[in-house]
Amino acid sequence: MRDVVDMTNGHVFSLFGAQLTARASGVLWWAHRRILCVSDLHLGKSDRMARRSGVIVPPYETTDTLLRLQAEIDVLAPAIVICLGDSFDDLEAADSLDAAEVQWLNKLQAGRQWIWIEGNHDPGPVEFSGQHLMEFRDGALVFRHISVAGEEAEVSGHYHPKAVVQLGKRSVSRPCFLYDDKRVILPAFGTFTGGLRSNSGALSDIMQRQAFAVLTGQISHVMPMLRE
Repeated sequence: MRDVVDMTNGHVFSLFGAQLTARASGVLWWAHRRILCVSDLHLGKSDRMARRSGVIVPPYETTDTLLRLQAEIDVLAPAIVICLGDSFDDLEAADSLDAAEVQWLNKLQAGRQWIWIEGNHDPGPVEFSGQHLMEFRDGALVFRHISVAGEEAEVSGHYHPKAVVQLGKRSVSRPCFLYDDKRVILPAFGTFTGGLRSNSGALSDIMQRQAFAVLTGQISHVMPMLRE
């Protein structure tokens, strides 16, 4: 794998001939095809938590998530946006968005192809325009929610990977991309999403030994993927 580090916009790497950028924001950018890919928005999570468990949290995560997504769309002007599943925290959460949030999403979709990949939280079409698919193929790459054993040229999400770096006496945890020469797993983009350590057994079983983690944040930080 030939890798280039762009400390401003992200980390560029090659997957089956496609030059992809793991941007510091947490979106994946395929410049040649003008495809912006994002995973696990989990819009409406605060509504789902209140509805199912009675836990009340400030209902600002949808606004924050959409603001950050809009910032990336404004900068990159994608022709295609692929949401890799769990775009909504459940199917009822998709209906809980207020009128302003619905209008906001509609504006983001305007003038471009928008693909909703089904996730385990939103396993069915939602009442928004765009294509609703189990997976999407473009060239050599396949986009799906959950990685499939034995597959390759795969772009997926689901696991919300996070990695930890030591900064002196303290450690810092950040959502991260994981990639090797067969696949890339995206971090969760949603504001209220947790994460799975990159050295977890579940992720070690999926990724090859030479895999890398690309931490998100103000800049991209690239490091070998830590394993159990």
